[in-house]
Amino acid sequence: MAAATDDAVMDDWAAAMAEQAETDQSTASGNTASSAAGPGPEPVPAPLPELHERGGEVQNPSLDMILDIPVTVSVELGRTKIQIRNLLQLAQGSVVELERLAGEPMDVLVNGYLIAQGEVVLVNDKFGIRLTDIISPAERAKKLR
Repeated sequence: MAAATDDAVMDDWAAAMAEQAETDQSTASGNTASSAAGPGPEPVPAPLPELHERGGEVQNPSLDMILDIPVTVSVELGRTKIQIRNLLQLAQGSVVELERLAGEPMDVLVNGYLIAQGEVVLVNDKFGIRLTDIISPAERAKKLR
């Protein structure tokens, strides 16, 4: 019984190999340009949705679902390193010197990532920031490394 099963498997393999040889032969004698490109249909570029610019914003219907996600925007005045001993000695009225000079632009961070720099302005008795420089995506990627 095992010999009959082995013979049947060998016959299936022989038939498959013969069919493959016929296919290879017809491809080689038929169209050499399509055989050089490889088997299968020609690749078709995927359709990309059109982006429409409106008032400085890029509108894309597939982006609508993320437009309502809240992010934290913060403005960093400056930083410094201080020893715990000195930190514990701070009291009301103490002055902490920052590494940034007066007049330097402030960093604008979104979820902790630098995206722009700007200057502090006063609008209706509230602080605001006027953006003076937007960090390019390439520069942002460099800072992540």
